[in-house]
Order: sequence, then structure tokens, then C-alpha cells
Amino acid sequence: MTDGTQQTMQGKRRNDGLIVAACLAFVGGMIGMSYAAVPLYDMFCRVTGYNGTTQRVEQASDTILDQRIRVTFDANIGGGLPWRFTPIDRAVEPRIGETVQVSFKVKNIASVPTTGQAVFNVTPMAAGAYFNKVQCFCFTETTLQPGEEREMPVVFFVDPEIVKPIETRGIRTLTLSYTFYPHTPSKPVASVKGAVVSPPQGG
Repeated sequence: MTDGTQQTMQGKRRNDGLIVAACLAFVGGMIGMSYAAVPLYDMFCRVTGYNGTTQRVEQASDTILDQRIRVTFDANIGGGLPWRFTPIDRAVEPRIGETVQVSFKVKNIASVPTTGQAVFNVTPMAAGAYFNKVQCFCFTETTLQPGEEREMPVVFFVDPEIVKPIETRGIRTLTLSYTFYPHTPSKPVASVKGAVVSPPQGG
């Protein structure tokens, strides 16, 4: 094998190594950026209703239309959180603008306290800006003791403005979907003989 061939092969290996290193660095950077972007993206969605994110309001609607809309509910667990999570109310058909309360049931099936927090969205996504929550468990973290089961209410109404835009006036059914993920508690959730016990965090 000539010196020129050896140098060519060595150069190729170096180039391949640089490409692999660059790809790994790019992937790592993207992962880091995605974690940093989550709070900002979540804030943007909550304000604008983008991507089916619902709105939080302090009071009920003053207007109730003589027109009903069907709302169905979906419950999921993500990230290895050891919970069971189901909607008690599978669907309701309130009048548009009418304030409604529904409930979900959650149970910790682990042998230790665990903490989760829910993310949510509405489909069709265009309706997210018109789905207003007055009360929701998704606004705060939830800590459950071993085997604890809890019912959690959601109070909401569909804004009467939904019937005005072309994009939403024909919508007859909405789906409110929740997913609970593991969440680091803001304070210790249990204490045993002076030792702090924190819930395991799933990946």
C-alpha cells in the first residue's frame, strides 16, 4: 500500500470521526434546547391557544347560547409515572357558554409517594383558544401517597365566540386531553423518622 493511499485512508477516518462528533454534538444541543424551550413554548400556548392549548379564566361566561357542543375527555400517563388515570365523565354536551364541572380519577399504584403534573390540549386545535378553564388540577402539581386514589374536578365553558370565526363555527365536538408526567415536587412529600422521602422520577 503506498504512502499516498495510507494518507488518504487516514484522512477519511479523521473526516468520518469529525462528522460523527458533530452529529452527536448537534443532537445533544437540540435536546438541551428542547428542554429550555418547553417553559417558553408552554407559556406561548397558554396565552394564544396555539396547538390546542386551553385558556385559564377567573369567572364564568355571561352569555349562554341555545346551541350545544359535545366535549369528550381523554386521560393518559407518560414518562413512567406509576399512576392510573381515567375520566369519570367520558363526554358531556353543554350549551355553548354554559359552565360545566367534570371529574377525573387518579390512583398511585406505587409503594412510595409520587408527584405528577398534567399537560393538556384540545382538539381540533383551532378550538383551544375558546375552551376556558375556571378550575383545573393541571394548574398545580399533584402528590399522591402509596395507593392513594383521588377524584379531581375540572370546571370549564366553551366561549360563545367560537361560533363566529369561519375556522371554528362548524365544530360540533371537542376533545379535552390530559397527560400526567412525573414532576419534581416543590417540597418534600413525606418524612419517615426524620429522613426525607422524595418520589422517584421516571424517565
